[in-house]
Order: sequence, then structure tokens, then C-alpha cells
Amino acid sequence: MMTLRNCKTQPAEILRFAQNDNRHRNLLPLPTKSHPSLRKRGAGGELLRGDHSARWFSLLPTEIASLPLAMTRLKRVASLLSLSLLSFFLLFSGCAKKPASQETPGTMKIGLVMDIGGRGDKSFNDAAYRGIERAKKELGVDFEFLEPGSSSDRESALRQFASRADISLVFGVGFIFTDDITSIAKDFPDQKFGCIDFSVDPAKPIPPNLVALKFKEEEGSFLVGALAALMTKTGTIGFIGGMESPLIKKFEVGYVAGAKYANPGVKVLVEYAGITAAAFSNPGKGKELGLAEYGRGADIIFHASGPTGAGVMEAAREKHGLVIGVDSDQYPEAPGYILTSMIKVVDNAIFETIKARKEGKFQGGIATVFDLKSHGVDYVYDNNNKAMIPDSVHNRVEEIRSKIISGEIAVPYQ
Repeated sequence: MMTLRNCKTQPAEILRFAQNDNRHRNLLPLPTKSHPSLRKRGAGGELLRGDHSARWFSLLPTEIASLPLAMTRLKRVASLLSLSLLSFFLLFSGCAKKPASQETPGTMKIGLVMDIGGRGDKSFNDAAYRGIERAKKELGVDFEFLEPGSSSDRESALRQFASRADISLVFGVGFIFTDDITSIAKDFPDQKFGCIDFSVDPAKPIPPNLVALKFKEEEGSFLVGALAALMTKTGTIGFIGGMESPLIKKFEVGYVAGAKYANPGVKVLVEYAGITAAAFSNPGKGKELGLAEYGRGADIIFHASGPTGAGVMEAAREKHGLVIGVDSDQYPEAPGYILTSMIKVVDNAIFETIKARKEGKFQGGIATVFDLKSHGVDYVYDNNNKAMIPDSVHNRVEEIRSKIISGEIAVPYQ
């Protein structure tokens, strides 16, 4: 009997084996009417023409005499064919893809859903992207990301990643994901989730498969508020927020408190671009508000407005003012006009959460807080801007940092 050695063997080869076997070549089922080139025999063995209604050929008298033996041999051929076909299908199934549970585990994959502005915002989303790229380089993970354009798109993007078996961890980047990611985490209890700037409600427990990644923005804002108050030449500084919300209020409150702590007589102007998430992606409004505050005497403006801040920077260029960037180091966006940036190490938060997931140490149901002490928030002081900041001012801000970390200064957040 022929042995099948690989999955390239075709069923037709098995049939040819049976047809070419000299012991059984004359005992295969007789041709049917589907072969019109073959004609049926008459009782005397003569060919009959034009009659194709019967299914089997008639047998010659000599064949009738050997019919019992032929039938016995025919059964043997059928048995051989059955065994051959069974071997083929068993071997073929062995070459097919193994069930997922038997496959060699592949690279861990992460799903990242970005905030408004998407990749290239030079701020919040880009910080998240840096974190996931670092995880790919240092931890060997793979990732995919989506840039939704509306509330329904955000929910759909989260659900799309959550439902995929090849995704091990899903991130929502921004406080506007809070409700959607909480709901979806409950719908997919076996999936793991992380949410940057998750809005914690003491009355609502965080799902056990979701970790809230939060920052003490007020502490970093306190430092840049003190810096601006110590640097202003007009006695007036400004703040421009994106969406007026509890999160952005933390930036404002910390900034104003830091400014008043360092310079009690300083005046702080405050404006917001809007009350919806669209306020984070309106550079035109940012420029309008920036021009207005510079026009009212501010010479330094801290923006916490995402891509809307690009308009504030444009206003700074026109009015020769200074801007304090947010989330990432924004000096490259307006060299010479960015005094500093209040940075949130979103990249570290993303990286550390991925690392914990890969090492089997993921902890959900809790809020992980990144503060000044853990370098979760900070301000930029490097070769690009240190020439703009006098040593005396820098030293004073560093003293304030130490007092916040020690607890001597309690920074308000609302």
C-alpha cells in the first residue's frame, strides 16, 4: 500500500494507485452513463448505440460465471481505497494549523486608542506613543494604535481591541475615555485595560481588570507657575486651558497657587477654549485667546490645551511673548518662545504598565499615581532653555520642589 509522506499528496494519486494495481484493475466499478464515449453491451456482447438510460453495463456470459469472485475482489478493493483515503485525511489534518491552545505563544500585542489630536500632536498622544515604542524596543512587544475622531469612534475602537484574542492589553489615552473603558472592561473581564488620566469616582469602584493611571498635574503646574511668576516683567501671566473640566482645572489651580506662592502680587489671567472635547483641537481658538491675554499684559502663558496650544504659540510669535508647553517638551515647536514645559511622563506610565502585564504583575482595580517625587511630573530645564532662566530663579524653583516632595507645601488641585 502506498505511504503518504507529506501534505502535497493529492486524493487523485490514491485513486491512481488503486487503478494501476494489477491485482484489481479489472474489478473497479464499471463506467456509468456519464461517460458517453463508452457504449453498453447487448446480451451477446455486441455494442449497443444510443441507449444510455441504464446505469450499469451488461456483463458477458463468461463474466457472469465469475461474478461471485469478482464481487469478493471488489470488496477488497473498496477496503483498500477506504484505508488509503483514511490515511490521507489523517495525514492532511496533521499538517493543518494547530488549535490556538497548542500554538507557540507569539509576541505580546498591545492596543492603544489615542486621545483627540492623535499622533503628531507634539504633546499627550505623542508621549503615549513614545512609551509604547519603547516597550516594543526594550520588551519585544508589538502594538497597534487607533486615532478615533468622535465619542462613538472611541468606544468602537476600544471594543475592537478588547474583542481580539491576540491583544493582551488595551489603553485609552485621556480622561474622556473613563466611562467607555469602564463599561467595556466589565464586558470583557478576561481582557486587561489601562487608562491615562482616568477620572476616579470614589463612589464607583474601578473594574478589577482596569488600572487607572493618574498624575499629580497640580504639582508640576505649581512649579511652572512659580517659574512664570519669578520671570514675568509685566507682573501679569496667563493660563489657557482646552476643555474646561476637573482634570484641566488641576493644571490651572496648581499654576495659580505656585505663582502666588512665589510672587503674591502677580496677576494671573485664565481662559478656556470650550466646554467640550473639541476644545483640545482648535488652534484658531488658541491663537485668539493667546492674542487676547498678551494684549491684556501677560508676557508668559501656560497652556494646557493639547493641539489648541499650537495657536497659543503662534500668538507668542506675533506678540513676542513666551509660552509654557504641556505634557511633552514642546521647545522644538517654537524655539526661543518656549520658556519651559510642564511634562507628564505618560511614556513611563505606558511602559511600566506593559512591563507589569508581560511579567504577570498587572494589578487592576486600583489607581496608580505618578507625582513629583516619582518624577511622574516635572518641568524642563536643559540645554535648550537654561540660558533663558537665571540661576537664581532656577534655584528658587528647585527649593520649592523639595518642599513639595517633603510635604512642607501642600499643593491644591481644586
